[in-house]
Amino acid sequence: MKELVCLAVFIILSTLFALAMVLAGFVCQYKKKSMVKNSTYECGVSPIDDARIEFDVRYFNYAVLFLIFDIETIFLYPFAVSLDYMGIFAVIEAFVFVVLLLLGLFFAIEKKMLRWL
Repeated sequence: MKELVCLAVFIILSTLFALAMVLAGFVCQYKKKSMVKNSTYECGVSPIDDARIEFDVRYFNYAVLFLIFDIETIFLYPFAVSLDYMGIFAVIEAFVFVVLLLLGLFFAIEKKMLRWL
């Protein structure tokens, strides 16, 4: 019972802290508007055009595929480190995991998602 009370207090305090930080952001913000403040800032370079540009959706596909395969391979590192402590069932699960990754890669290649422009 004591653990649940501590957990409830932690959740309430963390929620109150998050709300206080959002409120502090609204209270402390600089409210004076000007052309310089509303312009786009690019590392000290004066903006020459609108910052909202259209980009090809294929770049998004590359980014999503990179994130998927990057995160999935990161999941394999802890498995490789603790391979001595796990049994054969864990090794089989890892192989199934890698096979699913390869199937996803082959699917992306088949759908021509990896073709650059």
